[in-house]
Order: sequence, then structure tokens, then C-alpha cells
Amino acid sequence: MQRHVTVIGGGVIGLASAHALVRAGHCVTLIDAHAEVASETSHANGGQLSYRYVAPLADSGVPRQAIKWLLAGNEAPLKLRPNLDPAQWRWMARFVAACNHHTHQASAAQMLSLALHSQAIMSEWRTRDALGDFAWQQRGKLVIHRDPKSLDKAAAAHVAPQDQQVLDARQCIALEPSLAHQQAHLSGGIFSASDETADCHAFCQALERKLQASGRYTRIANTRVAALSARNGHIEQLELRHLDGRRERHVVEEVVIAAGNHAAELVRPLGIHLPLQPLKGYSLTLALTADTPETAAPRISVTDSARKVVYADLESSASRQLRVAAMVDIGQRERDSFHPELDEQRIAALRKLASDTFPAAGDFAQSTPWAGLRPSTPKGPPILGRPRQANSPDNLWLNVGHGSLGFTLACASGDLIARAISREALPSSLSDSLPDALAARPGR
Repeated sequence: MQRHVTVIGGGVIGLASAHALVRAGHCVTLIDAHAEVASETSHANGGQLSYRYVAPLADSGVPRQAIKWLLAGNEAPLKLRPNLDPAQWRWMARFVAACNHHTHQASAAQMLSLALHSQAIMSEWRTRDALGDFAWQQRGKLVIHRDPKSLDKAAAAHVAPQDQQVLDARQCIALEPSLAHQQAHLSGGIFSASDETADCHAFCQALERKLQASGRYTRIANTRVAALSARNGHIEQLELRHLDGRRERHVVEEVVIAAGNHAAELVRPLGIHLPLQPLKGYSLTLALTADTPETAAPRISVTDSARKVVYADLESSASRQLRVAAMVDIGQRERDSFHPELDEQRIAALRKLASDTFPAAGDFAQSTPWAGLRPSTPKGPPILGRPRQANSPDNLWLNVGHGSLGFTLACASGDLIARAISREALPSSLSDSLPDALAARPGR
């Protein structure tokens, strides 16, 4: 049965949800706080579709390692900025509680199942829906290790032996010659041949073009949604606040929250408390030219395990760029959460890390910086489906909390939400890893 679904959020999660819903035969209205899609966290993320590297941040050794990182200055992968917000401390307590082997393994297995489904859905959309060029490449991903113990631990834990190869330093450089400058510092790496890269912003634009051509999609731009309210267990309408000062009521049938960090504020009046924390990350985009030496910048996706920096070659028919992304800042307050501020010290540190690793790629001082707030759950897996709280509205769906894996998990998350709203069977391959909240309400 065709439904009219209102999706709140114009990033990759909201657009993937909208696309999946339209493909399923529904009509969609998407409400976006910005003039252009993908203007927040989806705008300049790491560009990696790391389907086999989706282990959550919470792990048994992280609290101890975090103490070292906190003393490492602006190049540290993680920086904690404590504030007086009780929600931050509740999230951190739950995060620390999740830093154990059992929880990590369970969360990693759930996220891996979701990621592999996402890769299948991405392939289907890319080949069948004529999305156009969004710099998609399947050149594989190489995770380099600078310490032998780190390499041995990673080799023992790799999740897809049929797809992943353990390489020594010489083999890493043969595979990716731009790493030659790092030869003295490399112990080896793990290469996953089937992992991918793409430009998330261009992907979002491609989805919206396809949606607009469908005739079943409307986007309301420059508009924010007031906190939600329900009547008799049902959301009847939304209060829209346009940036030009206008206000209006928008009647709804089904509502999907895909608003990232803003989701918690939207649903709080309904008695729904989402364990989300905005983890701030940074990226650089360096334009590569025809004059860039062939072995100066990586052609395959590279992750520097020790420094927690990712590098992705985003090559389209129109341009070639190197995307560099890194760092997690927890607790930094933003004057405007819709437009996070750049921390110039963190950006300077990231420029130095990139220059040290790939010195011939170009002048990283001229690269374009970016910062985004990644909506993260304490354990790692996103929140998908109906709210768990009793008496929550019967037409409300959640698709939030993807952390740094929004692009990687977006297609699967959108597909599963669309299936649930359509009351279709969910993939049997995911039956052991999906939350009960994805089950459709009976009798609707």
C-alpha cells in the first residue's frame, strides 16, 4: 500500500531513505534545514565505503589508549572536551561500559552484516538506477600498520579472509607506490580488494536528481522542524520553521527521522531519549592535477592505523581530488550545530600529517578544510526502526546514529526502513543482527 512519508534530514541517510521509499512505490516529502542537500556531515566526509572495516570505536583497549591520546596534542586521534552537559556524561558512561571484548564483538558483527547488505544495495542502485558519476571506484582499501604488534593483532582479527590479504611493507609499496616515502616506518598492512570509495556529496546530489525525476518526491529546503508532538499516539502534523521567518503546519502520514544529531532534540518531547553524541571530525580536500606525479598520491584507499587518518582518491570524469579525514573531538560545544566551526589547530595538525605521509601529492596548505559532527551511539550500531519506548507514536521511524559510517551504512539503512514501512520481509541474512524495532507494526 502506497504511503506518504515525510523524511526529516537532507544528508546521505535522509536521501538514501527517500530513494528507497520512492523505489518501493511511496511518495516522499523531504525536509532539509539547508538550501542544498548534504550540507552538513555528508558534505566532505572521508569518502571511504569501508564495508569490511566497521568495527565500533568502543573496544576493550580504548579507554587506556584514550588517556595517551589526550596527552598527545593536536595530532591526537581523539580529544575530549568535557562540559557540563549531563547528556555528554551519560553517553560517555555508556561508551566506557561498552568498551569490552564481548560487546565489541557483538556490535561489530551487527555492523558488518549491515555493511555487506549496504554494499549489495549500493551496487543495485548504481547499476539499475543510472545515478551517474559520483566518483565511485572499487580499487580496494589498504590499512597500513607501523608497529609489528599492531599488524599481528589486525591479521588475527581480520573478518573476511577470502577478501583480505596480509601484506608486508614491501608488498604494500608494490601495491601502492605512493607509500614509498613511508617504507622505513611500515611493518605491513591488510588489503581488502572489494572495498570502495566515492564522493558522498556527489552521491547525495545524484540521489536527489533521481528523486526529482520520479514525480513522487518533494523537497522543502531552508526549513527546520520544531520539536515533535503526538496526539493519541500518532503524529498528525509537523511545525515547520522556514529560515525566512514563515511558519506552517505540515500534515504527515509516516515520519522518518534522519536528522543526525538534531534527532535527539526533535523527539525528546515525546519521551524518547536517543543516546547520541556529536563526534566532531575534520577533513581536507586537495585538488590533484594532470601535473601530479602518478606515484605521488594514493590510487587506492589508504587508512593509517596508528594515526587514524584515512585517504581516498575521489576521481570523477570532471576532476580528481584527494580526501583526507581524521580525528574525533568529543564534547566541543558549537555556537550553531547546523554549521560547526573549524578548529584551526586541528586542521593545521591534519595538514602536517597528510604532508608527512604523502609529501609529493601537492601543497596541503592549499587544501580545503571541513568539519562535521558525526552522530554516534555509545556501542556503535545505528538506531533503526521504531522507537523502543512504550507509547511512542505509531507512525514514527528512526534512522540515526551512524557515526563515522553514515556513507557506508546509508543504503542498507534506507532499504531496511523502506521495507519495514512497506511491511515487506526483511533479508533473512540479517535476521540475527537486526533490532526488533525494524519490525512493522501489525494491523497498519
